[in-house]
Amino acid sequence: MNPLAAPRRAAASAQGSSGAPAPVLCLCGAAAQVGGRTLWSGVDLEVRAGEFVAVLGPNGVGKSTLIKVLLGVQPAAAGEISVLGQRPGQAGDRIGYLPQRRSFDASLRIRGIDVVRLGLDGHRWGIPLRRSRAERERVDEVIDLVGASGYAHRPIGQCSGGEQQRLLIAQALVRRPEILLLDEPLDSLDLPNQSAVAALLGRICHEQQVAVVMVAHDVNPILHHLDRVVYIAEGGAACGPPSEVVNSETLSRLYRTPVEVLRTADGRLVVVGQPEAPAVHSDRHGERGLT
Repeated sequence: MNPLAAPRRAAASAQGSSGAPAPVLCLCGAAAQVGGRTLWSGVDLEVRAGEFVAVLGPNGVGKSTLIKVLLGVQPAAAGEISVLGQRPGQAGDRIGYLPQRRSFDASLRIRGIDVVRLGLDGHRWGIPLRRSRAERERVDEVIDLVGASGYAHRPIGQCSGGEQQRLLIAQALVRRPEILLLDEPLDSLDLPNQSAVAALLGRICHEQQVAVVMVAHDVNPILHHLDRVVYIAEGGAACGPPSEVVNSETLSRLYRTPVEVLRTADGRLVVVGQPEAPAVHSDRHGERGLT
């Protein structure tokens, strides 16, 4: 199978009874357990090609577990889940995945372009003696797409955090995935880089028609790019457009305690309340913001 062939859109282009494209991701009554404890339940979500969905919630509630369930790494405890028309884990070659990032050691000499190429052949043993013209062109294409052409030949350890993240996004895109699953891609980036990477992901999502599901600690950098959110807290979940989920009524119901959502003058959302542990949002950037 040629990973550089024109992207397969069978699942996205199939027409439902309403005439709308069939969802590439579908969760109905989904639940997850770890060690006998229910992390979340009752997740009902449909994601179509070109839609941007954020998975939100405090630390320890199972946001990353949702990504693992979609990847087929961890089985769901209940409900039905379809990924590109198949069970989780059966369409892995059509999914781009970016795990939680760790900074590269400054002494690492592998170039950024080599990191991107690993998205094509990193699953195979050895060093390829020759890459096809199509492979070389695709690597150059995604590097240009993420705006990394100016530093792709620099050692990855000498790139900034934002530059490294763009190269890793290019790696996840190089096989033309139909779904992009991202686990905290903005973590450890400063606010300007958060905004820049969020804008990049929004553009890729809508221009390339890639469905993006992204675990996020703070909704604010990505708020204007989102179609829907999944907010997980206290074992429950709420799904829908941001305005219908990220509000005082919904979060108070999830946390089972009064929570107020405020909008600042610059449009940022701030959660005010004192949820019980472990549903306490950490302060990563000097101000208490929504996670």
